[in-house]
Amino acid sequence: MASAPTLPISSQSAAAGAGAGAQPQPAIATHALRAFVSRLSSSLRQGLSQRRPWSELLDRSAMARPDNLTEAASRIRKNASYFKVNYIALLAVVLALSLVTHPFSLLVLLSLLAAWIFLYLFRSSDQPLVVYGRTFSDREVLGILVLLTIVVVFLTTVGSLLISALMIGVAIVCAHGAFRVPEDLFLDDEQPANAGLLSFLSGAASSAAAAAAPAVAARV
Repeated sequence: MASAPTLPISSQSAAAGAGAGAQPQPAIATHALRAFVSRLSSSLRQGLSQRRPWSELLDRSAMARPDNLTEAASRIRKNASYFKVNYIALLAVVLALSLVTHPFSLLVLLSLLAAWIFLYLFRSSDQPLVVYGRTFSDREVLGILVLLTIVVVFLTTVGSLLISALMIGVAIVCAHGAFRVPEDLFLDDEQPANAGLLSFLSGAASSAAAAAAPAVAARV
């Protein structure tokens, strides 16, 4: 009796089966974006959970004019260490109000952020950027985005708006820190008195870098 003929297995079917288990590049970029947003929101929630009660920050009975500049600087240093999260939130509110009252600057900043996200950070490396038939490499896209950021931040009214808002916020923080008597405040034992606003900013920058790590790894 003749044996049954062997059915040939095409290479296309095998390739399709092998490719089915592989994750497409856009899906990887989407996963990296979700991981970045999740990590960033978790860091923000963790930071905001360390804020002091706002009633303690605005306690009028604890306000008094400092006798000299040395005492004012000492108060600012202690209050910045104790109310650092509240001060960061206050700076963010001042910056947000400045941008909301200037819709054009807000639109420019959002457009710049979107350009960084979709044109470089989460764009698939195997999908080159093509504009009017011109193909741009990753290095060219990065250079254009850096140059565009420098122009927007330093050579337009957006930069002056950001600097003015930050200066107003810092002035408010310094004024409150100078007039808030810190004798009733108790710092944690593991938190030294000189670990003020700048230390929190460095910690926030580290958290943001850790949050961006999955996206950078996916981009490379």
